[in-house]
Amino acid sequence: MNLRPSSHEEPDLNLTSLIDVVLLLLIFFMVSTTFVDESRIELQLPQASTEAPPQMKSAPIEVTITASGEYRVNGKTLLNNSPATLSAAISKLAGQERDNPVTIRADARTTHQSVVTAMDVVGRLGFRGINMATINDPGATTP
Repeated sequence: MNLRPSSHEEPDLNLTSLIDVVLLLLIFFMVSTTFVDESRIELQLPQASTEAPPQMKSAPIEVTITASGEYRVNGKTLLNNSPATLSAAISKLAGQERDNPVTIRADARTTHQSVVTAMDVVGRLGFRGINMATINDPGATTP
């Protein structure tokens, strides 16, 4: 009878195949991933200035969005809330002039979709400056 403890060999773990699989997956995902440059809205934050604001060539354009999602262009209510009607009203008012900024005023209870639709229409028409009008709430506290 053999009472001596037998020597145990440590198990050998071969990582070569695991590394090969991980590298192949990495290469697969790098090749199959597409990088899409989505359309972006460029925001230009306001800055204090001592210069006088530039003189506008024509009347300013103001798009107002009510709580129910109705659009008004310079105070005139549109026939319906479709983007095509909003686009036609702004185009008629602006003519060929695209340098003047467009101000978008939205009610606090309006949906985000109505505001985004108005911004999209103004951007597609080629206006370079979109202003968002805000109102300071004196009752609100800032964190």
